[in-house]
Amino acid sequence: MGKSKEISQDLRKKCVDLHKSGSSLGAISKRLKVPRSFVQTIVRRYKHHGTTQLSYRSGRRHVLSPRDERTLVQNVQINPRTTAKGLVKMLEETGTKVSISTVKQVLYRHNQKGRTARKKPLLQNRHKKSRLWFATPHGDKDPTFWRNVLWSDETKIELFDHNDHRYVWRKMGEACKPKNTIPTVKHGGGSIMLWGCFAAGGTGALHKIDGIMRKENYVDILKQHLKTSVRRLQLGRKWVFQTDNDPKHTSKVVAKWFNDNKVKVLEWPSQSPDLNRIENVWAELKKRLRARRPTNLTQLHQFCQEKWNQNSPNLFWEACGRLPETFDPSYTI
Repeated sequence: MGKSKEISQDLRKKCVDLHKSGSSLGAISKRLKVPRSFVQTIVRRYKHHGTTQLSYRSGRRHVLSPRDERTLVQNVQINPRTTAKGLVKMLEETGTKVSISTVKQVLYRHNQKGRTARKKPLLQNRHKKSRLWFATPHGDKDPTFWRNVLWSDETKIELFDHNDHRYVWRKMGEACKPKNTIPTVKHGGGSIMLWGCFAAGGTGALHKIDGIMRKENYVDILKQHLKTSVRRLQLGRKWVFQTDNDPKHTSKVVAKWFNDNKVKVLEWPSQSPDLNRIENVWAELKKRLRARRPTNLTQLHQFCQEKWNQNSPNLFWEACGRLPETFDPSYTI
């Protein structure tokens, strides 16, 4: 059905004037050559509002009442994993039939937007207490302290990252054409294991681990790279080494080496990889490697070394949106 033609203001005024003079609605309709329903609407509006001006048109009425909208918002606040389809079904049980898009629009208006849930370590009560124990004395540490922390960890880098996402422009039905797909191989096509360290002043050593790293191998890495990295990054005399609670990092052999070489180790809470700044470094390194597209493990290692060595101070801090002068123990990657 097409949109009705709007009556001019002069014509409305004539309708009202003729009505005031005693003319019937039918007579006004014939004289002005307009439908009787138009005349009736204009006269009724004049009686109720004292004017013939059109009122503001708010558009189509909302399917959901304000109460229904509040119910939707409360449901997603209580259970964020509720799906839009589940909310539609819930409303249908109360006699209200709406589409999924309507439910999403309501939630958008209340600043509730669908996002991918972040993955975090499973924390038991003892882990939470340990993290709080760590955060309480370290949250207000002087910026100089954090500038002298040498962060370290290992990471595995796959040749073909399973998490690689690419967007393509394509037509409907062309999703499986070779030019619109990302080739995948089992087990990522192979991988390399790296140990690295960095501080506020830049990156330290990067070491490729051959085979399975054991506590003896870890000691060899420390002997080879730890003090060299400290000198390279010009850390102060009160520098602190950060390492997690992996069994090979906390073994008696490693603890003895730290003690013999007078290395002060930052006490670290269990199940806290999200507190380690180097996780941001690994994420940035992998992001840059995806852009280079290495084709074999030798090339992958070469690109890792190039990207690691060419980084200027604070580059990774800036990429992670954090300055080396600040530290928030509750910040997650």
